[in-house]
Amino acid sequence: MTVDTENLLALAQAWIAEDPDPATRAELTAVVDAVRAGGSSDDLADRFAGTLEFGTAGLRGALGAGPNRMNRIVVLRAAAGLAAYLNDTGQAGRPVVIGYDARYNSDVFARDTAEVMSGAGFRPYVMPRTLPTPVLAYAIRALDCAAGVMVTASHNPPQDNGYKVYLGDGSQIVPPADAEIAARIAAVGALADVPRGDAGQPVPEEVVDSYLTTTAGLVGDGPRDLSIVYTPLHGVGGTAVVDVLARAGFSAPAVVEAQAEPDPDFPTVSFPNPEEPGAMDLAMALAAERDADLVVANDPDADRCAVAVPGPQGWRMLRGDEVGALLAHHLVSRGRTGVYANSIVSSTLLARIAEAAGQPYAATLTGFKWIGRLPGLAFGYEEALGYCVDPEHVKDKDGVSALLLVCELAAQVKAEGRTLVDVLDDVARAHGLHATDQVSVRFSDLSQIPATMDRLRAAPVATLGGLDVLELVDLARGSDDLPPTDGLLYRLADGARMIVRPSGTEPKVKCYLEVVVPVADDDSVDAARIVAAGRLDAIAADFKVAAGL
Repeated sequence: MTVDTENLLALAQAWIAEDPDPATRAELTAVVDAVRAGGSSDDLADRFAGTLEFGTAGLRGALGAGPNRMNRIVVLRAAAGLAAYLNDTGQAGRPVVIGYDARYNSDVFARDTAEVMSGAGFRPYVMPRTLPTPVLAYAIRALDCAAGVMVTASHNPPQDNGYKVYLGDGSQIVPPADAEIAARIAAVGALADVPRGDAGQPVPEEVVDSYLTTTAGLVGDGPRDLSIVYTPLHGVGGTAVVDVLARAGFSAPAVVEAQAEPDPDFPTVSFPNPEEPGAMDLAMALAAERDADLVVANDPDADRCAVAVPGPQGWRMLRGDEVGALLAHHLVSRGRTGVYANSIVSSTLLARIAEAAGQPYAATLTGFKWIGRLPGLAFGYEEALGYCVDPEHVKDKDGVSALLLVCELAAQVKAEGRTLVDVLDDVARAHGLHATDQVSVRFSDLSQIPATMDRLRAAPVATLGGLDVLELVDLARGSDDLPPTDGLLYRLADGARMIVRPSGTEPKVKCYLEVVVPVADDDSVDAARIVAAGRLDAIAADFKVAAGL
């Protein structure tokens, strides 16, 4: 047995001795026994290959024993580090609200967090049951909290869990708060020395009801004749969505029965992300069977909203940028004033819509931690199905309120004998057809992610999809408008562009494509879509070659 293996075994034994969770103690003990019996140490080495990094997205990783996994030791240390940060920044003794989804151990991690906060002198509130992430974001300001914690891995695979942190303004953390919290997590000593108090008190039902009432109040008077199919994708959004739709005057949606109840195994989908192929198949099949008008869906923690519509070739998912354009068009038409914003990887169409309405526009780095904190925000979105339609109350993406406004718009245009696709055609005629697409490459070897970015930087291309590259911007250098981030922006001829960046939450490199095709007359929108699809395919193919994929 090598010295390295002996060191790993010693680390593992120390971890087992400190672990309060009998399940992960037994799990790691079995791994240690297998190594001692002559088995491979690869699994053990991976578990101790570092500590899950605390960043602006908080923590996210696979459940299991060891510092490179999500488990009670990691969560207890994270909670202690957050408590130290809050105490050091003048927030001592204030309330902290904690929510959780229905993934494995989410309730346990929430209780552990509450006990650490209580032990550190804070007043923890814990959600009374599994509820959507936007309810947690709402409760932070409703309860005048110093911070909020949501235990969720959102749309990650079933084996994952996560830990998302908000500060008292209701926004997710941004630098330097993430590094300052991480430093305090690293300084946490033995778990036995971390004070633990009681598990706090439940968030009052009045706060949850206030969120539902406030959300339902976002829609005005108008048509409500709409046949809706809905799926929460085995997540926690179902009860809230049905309730909000009823309060707003809509008939109950037909809910996909096999996906209606929270289930941490997500048994009917490969990935519980409505963007992933196949995730929406059951909902669209039910819609076809019922001749519905609209399909709407949430991801498992209900902070994202997906939309599908019928067409000549059957049901199709709308892209996140299409839903973003519909919501922006709807809010502008209703007279919503303020800043319209989206992430740099989302469509530039929002800037055109805002400009035409005489409203300011802003582009931010990817993530609602940037969008939600913009002063004067009226509406914000990112192409990954995240929309903020009520920033006055929820400074984060909210799949429940976005879903409701999509239903309001769909019912309104149905009453006029039109569809959401007709509205998209109107927008294309007014501003040009902005077509977007995404290429995602998932890696099992994480070292290939920086290697891919290095290859693209080392060998700049002159053309993509037959369009000249007019400018290549390395986003890692930052600018007056944007902080540095790992990414490359290619500005192409004819208003097209491509952005490549590593995912912040999954082991992927993502490539975001956009082309703009002028629409000359009422009959040419479909023709423009065909042209745009060809250009997007050509750019995507050239990207894969340039990236060595």
